[in-house]
Amino acid sequence: MIRVLLADDEHLILGAVAALLSLEDDLDIVATASSGTEAVTAAEEHRPDVAVLDLQMPGKDGIAAATAILRSVPGCRLLIVTSHGLPGHLKRALEAGVHGFLPKSVAAQELADVIRRVYAGHRHIDPELAADAISAGDSPLTAREADLLALAADGVPVAEIADRAALGEGTVRNYLSSATTKLGASNRYQAVHLARERGWI
Repeated sequence: MIRVLLADDEHLILGAVAALLSLEDDLDIVATASSGTEAVTAAEEHRPDVAVLDLQMPGKDGIAAATAILRSVPGCRLLIVTSHGLPGHLKRALEAGVHGFLPKSVAAQELADVIRRVYAGHRHIDPELAADAISAGDSPLTAREADLLALAADGVPVAEIADRAALGEGTVRNYLSSATTKLGASNRYQAVHLARERGWI
């Protein structure tokens, strides 16, 4: 039996996927979680063979949860499912050590087959998402620029961003200006929009 952990903050989807996968003779749903934090705790407790994580969840997102699970349950195979398959998300997932990445639009049978492939030691990346990622190229932003741009996403004042990041206001302005220039944006709000659109923040 392949021991599977499912995590999704949409309870209806979580319940439906769990029910459908439970019909498979070789899959055992050992735990479900509705947030990234819950997923990490459940993985530590149940030691699943494969964790299927929604990309966007409260608390830790799927990629942060995957990173934490790999630390505490190194043998666990990680699969991200998403309705927001942006190129930057795929790149971040692969850098985090995720073994599979596919859209939520897949049929339950295909998801079951991907779980088996990932469990067997293979990788599975949805071909369309992979093609989009290749055509989009890499993010021009440094990690610090991306972090500060993400903090600026809700229109937070520079002083507050500086406080949260433990940096001087001038330093924050320089990073945001650099990110804006690299993205060819006219201001930081447009830069945030462009970076989000590509999945870079």
